[in-house]
Amino acid sequence: MEKNTLFYVILAILVTQYLAHQFLEYLNAKRFQSTLPPELADVFDETEYRKSQQYKRANYKFSLISDGFSLVLTVCFLVLGGFEWVDRLTRSITEDTIPMALLFFGIIMFGSALLGLPFSYYKTFVIEGEYGFNKTTKSTFLSDKIKGTLLTLVLGGGMLALFILFYISTGRNFWIYMWVAVGVFILFINLFYSRLIVPLFNKQTPLEEGSLKKSIENYAKKVGFELQNIFVIDGSKRSTKANAYFSGFGKEKRITLFDTLINDLNEDEIVAVLAHEVGHYKRKHIIANLLASLFTTGVTLFILSLFINHPEISLAIGVSTPSFHAALVGFALLYSPISEITGLIMNYLSRRFEFQADNFAKRTFAASPLISSLKKLSKKSLSNLTPHPAYVFVHYSHPPLIERIRNLKA
Repeated sequence: MEKNTLFYVILAILVTQYLAHQFLEYLNAKRFQSTLPPELADVFDETEYRKSQQYKRANYKFSLISDGFSLVLTVCFLVLGGFEWVDRLTRSITEDTIPMALLFFGIIMFGSALLGLPFSYYKTFVIEGEYGFNKTTKSTFLSDKIKGTLLTLVLGGGMLALFILFYISTGRNFWIYMWVAVGVFILFINLFYSRLIVPLFNKQTPLEEGSLKKSIENYAKKVGFELQNIFVIDGSKRSTKANAYFSGFGKEKRITLFDTLINDLNEDEIVAVLAHEVGHYKRKHIIANLLASLFTTGVTLFILSLFINHPEISLAIGVSTPSFHAALVGFALLYSPISEITGLIMNYLSRRFEFQADNFAKRTFAASPLISSLKKLSKKSLSNLTPHPAYVFVHYSHPPLIERIRNLKA
């Protein structure tokens, strides 16, 4: 089949994005030899710092191979007519629009997951295992993959079916109805993620009565943060890395602590971490992120509505019979540079929000326990202490550790 201009535009986008990404990775890797910042000398010694550098170097080499494989696979799939083959296969099974689209994306998703499985296995059991992070058993790994796939089929398939239903029944205004549906879905996930999704993968138990719970409750009362739900999640079943997060609104809001966090930090440090999370809530960052996500979704859907009916979009991925599902793939690939730009903006806002949440914790609790907790968590996860500024600008949703420490000390 003859390739149109947009086909070559997509190839150019894929190659350019890959090269730009690898250039940033290279710049970042050049900083692996940087000396340890003096502010962190009290936590890292030379041996531990060298270990963190080796861990980053191992991940860098792994990404070179995995990203390169992904690019070659995608380009070959496009050039050799892979999307056309999948489209013909689905049409031989059904001609109904919704089942055909679900089957089309299902085949592509299954193939992608299957080819990506060895890379995921290697990263989990070889790289993470070698540096002492992995606690995942092979049965848990397999169970997670199966559950994740089923969840994607149910939620993703349901949203896709609704998407096409709106497209068929409402004409050119389908994007408005889909925008509302996506908004309701995002709100639902924000409200009930911890109650409905997390239990599929992890066990959550209420924080037991004791000094820590009392300290958290006293802090929450001091800053006027109504808090009834404090849970501990068994993060140690998969990794030694620690975390804490805030989720939900109103009566559904809760704070979740990883059991590894409780083991790694002292009481004041844990309260300081939670003060940071409360800062996100008090500064309306959760609402701001939700609104920003809804806005970018609306803009994307509107632009999609302008191009979805153009046969050239389907032809751009080598599919000879124009369809909604083929045009959706073509649009996603063509729109990816704009997605990169919106991602830059969202990351920039996120880094600002992190500073604001740190400042809230400093003002309402204390700076020193938050600084020590950040140092310990960074040491535990072997995070990059000297990332390249360009890499931070593009990829980081949180400021580098050294910037957060200097801000807290200011």
